[in-house]
Amino acid sequence: ACQFSDMEVHKAVLLFILFPIFSHSADVLEAYIKTDGAWIVKLPKSQYTAKTVEDCAVKCNKETSFTCRKLLHYHTNIYHISIMASLKHNEVFLICCNECIEFLLTEYLLECVNGIGMDYRGTKSKTKSGKACQRWEGTFPHVPNITPKTHPKADLESNFCRNPDGDQGGPWCYTTDAGKRWENCDIQDCECMQCSGENYRGKISTTASGFTCQRWDSQKPQNHGYIPSALPDKYLEENYCRNPDGEPKPWCFTTSPSKRWESCNIPRCTTEPPTIVPELTCASGEGSSYRGTIAVTVSGKTCQEWSSQIPHKHARTSENYPCKGLDKNYCRNPDNERSPWCYTTDPETRWEYCNVPSCGDQPRPEEPVIPVGEECYEGDGSSYRGAMSETVSGKKCQFWTSMEPHRHSKTPQSFPKADLRRNLCRNPDGDRAPWCYTTDPSVRWEYCNIERCDNKHSTQEPPIKPTKVVPTDTSQETDCKIGNGASYRGPTSTTLTGVTCQAWSSMTPHQHASFTPESHPDKGLESNQCRNPDSDVNGPWCYTTDRNKKWDYCQIPDCDGLKCGQPAVKPKRCFGRIVGGCISKAHSWPWQISLRTRSRIHFCGGTLIDAQWVLTAAHCLERSESPSAYKIVLGIHTERATEASKQDRDVSKIIKGPDGTDIALLKLDRPALLNDKVLPACLPEKDYIVPSNTECYVTGWGETQGTGGEGFLKETGFPVIENKVCNRASFLNGRVKEHEMCAGNIEGGTDSCQGDSGGPLVCYSQNTFVLQGVTSWGLGCANAMKPGVYTRVSKFVSWIERSIKEN
Repeated sequence: ACQFSDMEVHKAVLLFILFPIFSHSADVLEAYIKTDGAWIVKLPKSQYTAKTVEDCAVKCNKETSFTCRKLLHYHTNIYHISIMASLKHNEVFLICCNECIEFLLTEYLLECVNGIGMDYRGTKSKTKSGKACQRWEGTFPHVPNITPKTHPKADLESNFCRNPDGDQGGPWCYTTDAGKRWENCDIQDCECMQCSGENYRGKISTTASGFTCQRWDSQKPQNHGYIPSALPDKYLEENYCRNPDGEPKPWCFTTSPSKRWESCNIPRCTTEPPTIVPELTCASGEGSSYRGTIAVTVSGKTCQEWSSQIPHKHARTSENYPCKGLDKNYCRNPDNERSPWCYTTDPETRWEYCNVPSCGDQPRPEEPVIPVGEECYEGDGSSYRGAMSETVSGKKCQFWTSMEPHRHSKTPQSFPKADLRRNLCRNPDGDRAPWCYTTDPSVRWEYCNIERCDNKHSTQEPPIKPTKVVPTDTSQETDCKIGNGASYRGPTSTTLTGVTCQAWSSMTPHQHASFTPESHPDKGLESNQCRNPDSDVNGPWCYTTDRNKKWDYCQIPDCDGLKCGQPAVKPKRCFGRIVGGCISKAHSWPWQISLRTRSRIHFCGGTLIDAQWVLTAAHCLERSESPSAYKIVLGIHTERATEASKQDRDVSKIIKGPDGTDIALLKLDRPALLNDKVLPACLPEKDYIVPSNTECYVTGWGETQGTGGEGFLKETGFPVIENKVCNRASFLNGRVKEHEMCAGNIEGGTDSCQGDSGGPLVCYSQNTFVLQGVTSWGLGCANAMKPGVYTRVSKFVSWIERSIKEN
């Protein structure tokens, strides 16, 4: 257990005991939501062990001394825990819970009422007229006749609005106004929507045409990227209508194969929508509160009036977005874009962002190119300037400029020297390590998934020990190499193609005098084992017993373990302004290959997924059906391919994907030598759909359109765009198929381009880069509203595995 210091009060969150009535259902966990994070100590709690989470929920339901609100799964045991606290308030006392999973009753995340709200357990604490509520256990200014003691099951904690007596007006509270004893609270009805329904939390689950909604956690019949676990701030529960992407109203995917998605008919609330503090001269965060009068785009184009449909037809009207201030032709952000924007009066330019100043005169978080940061942090990490944006438990970081889902004071304006750009891990307040607020409403903040620099393993090779001239017993040696393997003394004596090595002292079948036991007595050349007497960058090798092949490399695993998707050189993960990206660090994307003609001219990319297999785009192979027409180059950083680490391979077999798909496998004539410069990317799980807005990266030597870096491997990062959004008429207009995926910046500026085709789109998760896409096609390069399209690799995992096994 640990108690956080005073400077951490701003981030700490307490879990309060609440007392809802838990009803039976077919699934005893239906009423719970999975959460993670810290939990409070030094407050009353009850606990006991159960064999499964479901058993624990059943036992809690039968409990008479308290009402179940939270389950905790710790290691192999499952406990029920009951603790007095609330998810939405900052307190000090916490206990670290690094290996637990929590299940919390969903009522405590719900800020709306069903019926008259007797089960309301939210945290509203003001009345309709704006008066602050008196604490339920308080006696000033009013002595209450309804208290936590008189109504123990009503959860009368703090000063939160409640309805313990069934008042027909809904939740209420005693007020802090001596002249007004009590008043009802103004809380939204769960079954109506305010604004465009972004905060709708009701249970309507049929569309306007009567289609039944598909569960958000299901991928059948509709594949989609709105994954509840990856988008916890969107409350994608069950199959209820929701609005996670800025549509005019809540919607859902349907269970009908003929109808992918449709809006739901949800009535508008009669209560007043939440008020905002308008920003008249600048914009904070994404600019959703901007109400100024700028009406010109960044390129100087005049904005079209929101009420007009000329020259551009659109649905961003004040009727569809009543809370977004769509007045005249002023720049606004009605639909969660990066910053205020508008449709333009230019028929050739549908919309553009506006040049609205950022409040505090700070640059917008996505405009600067992220610098190359350390891959570890020194001291407490206050100086860390790397690109990590993921916490220790794998949660995405909230943008520092955003107040959703967590309001906070750690903004770029308040901490101008802390480099609080985008959602990158930082340490603005002198904590013990870099951290961030998370996008999970139930976990306010966590430390980030970054090592201290002094905790990283040393990469220095141990000194090479001299060996005796006589053969030595190598049975106890570990058969792996460190670095380039100059110190390797293991027993492997076959090349990577399986040919037996010639003894170093032998001159048959190959004559040689360069490397013998006599010329290099300290290099371990006593027998025919693979060695690296000349410190070849590609690792151990040997002369072979094949008369047609004088020498070849050996496949010796790295002692630290060469794992797919985990490069030895950490990438920049450039998310800056391929086209518009940045030059990569050499060998930081070791699965990237160059597909070339026989004359060694680069024309496409590809991804190493196995020592002898490359994945690329089928359209890259249109020039010839013959494998002999192609060469593959691995282990390079420059297009000229002059590096000593270069590996050349011929193609022995071409296997194209199913008809109508842009994917192909290339079998190398012999396996690649895997090392710290040549390494496969990991394949995704079968049928996995990358969640919307996941940050992913493309690499290649393709066309840069004058943005610099020609001849060097470039990289750029951008978010995945859900196919539903990508197929909108203003974007790619229905062209994207189910086995494809979109990624890019809607405003353009960064993209893959000609020459990048066939290359990888990898997404980072849990310390590993996973190959999610193969660069396929696009409408131009880096054009606004025309993101790139990639073949979705997860749809072809079975085909890949079967093809490799059979060939």
